[in-house]
This record gives sequence, structure tokens and C-alpha cells, in this order.
Amino acid sequence: MVNITRAADLLEVGANGGGWVAPLGTASPGDPQVQPLAPWLPLGALSDDGLVQGFEEDSQSFTPWGYTSPIRTTITSSIRTFAVTAWETGRTTVQSLQYRIPVEELEPASGLTTFAETASPVPDRRAFWFVVLDGELQRGFYIPQGEITERSDVTHKQDEVAGFQWTITSYPDESGNTVYHADRVPATPAYTGS
Repeated sequence: MVNITRAADLLEVGANGGGWVAPLGTASPGDPQVQPLAPWLPLGALSDDGLVQGFEEDSQSFTPWGYTSPIRTTITSSIRTFAVTAWETGRTTVQSLQYRIPVEELEPASGLTTFAETASPVPDRRAFWFVVLDGELQRGFYIPQGEITERSDVTHKQDEVAGFQWTITSYPDESGNTVYHADRVPATPAYTGS
């Protein structure tokens, strides 16, 4: 009989977390317990939907003549995305991402911020850092080259918090990596079986 050890500490409930953005080339904070320093800028309050880590993959299967099952499958496309909704829509960092405008251009003059949206946006790649916290289980995701590739409609109404809902696509860096993980995980109980 097999004895299976289960550890509730290894189950993740994304109870808390946060997100930061920095210019391309900014090094990873490296540890989900460490508060990111400048040039990392916080995204502020995020919706209670948390962070959605997306996996989009396409594959091609090869089935020999006379067989009904493939003997090989090749991944032809592998995309990593992260989805989040920023609630602090008045934060210049958040506005900068939503409208693809450098943060410096959003500094208010005499209490008024003005900007125009272009019909021909240019690529706006930046570095992103997200953490998911659940007690001793802490996950960090460093995206060295990310870009907001999807923006949802923004609703402004009395009984709802307005938010900027984004999907961030991770592109390969000079090493060919799209996402770097830095996880703090509690010690795993030893496997005991018979």
C-alpha cells in the first residue's frame, strides 16, 4: 500500500501580491520577499482577480502512414502571458502603461495632466516583476521583456471600481528566456511509500 503525504503548506491561495514595472534592462529584484527599489515603480492596488499566468501553445503531431496515433509532437508556438487589472487608474505609472506614454510626460503642470493618444502606437516593451504571496509560499515572476498586448474596455460607473485590465506578453530576452521564476517554498515532507 502506498502512503501519500500531503502538505497543506504547499497549496497556493494567491492571498496577496503586487506588481512593478521598470525600463527594459532593469535587473530582477530576485526575491519575492525583497521590496523592489527604483527604477522599479509599483502598479499600486490590483483587483481581487489577482494575477493570471497564461500558457498558450500550439503543436504539430506526426502520425506515420498506417498508424492511428502520433509518434512525435513538436511545439510550434509557446507564448507566456500575465493578466492583471490595475485599480489605481490615477497613478502615473499605470496611466503610462495604459496609454503607452513615458511616465515623465505625465507629470502634472499646475495640477493638470494633459496628453493625447496616438492612432499609431509604437512598441512599448518594459520589464515587469510580479509576486504572489501565501504565507511561506511566495512566488516571483520576472519578465525582462514584456509588453501590454491586450487592453479591456474601461467602465466608469457608480457601483464599480474603474480598472485597466491588461494582458502582458513575455518576449524572449538575449538568453532566449521569457520568464524567470524566484519561488520561496516551504520544506517538502519526505515521500514515504511501501
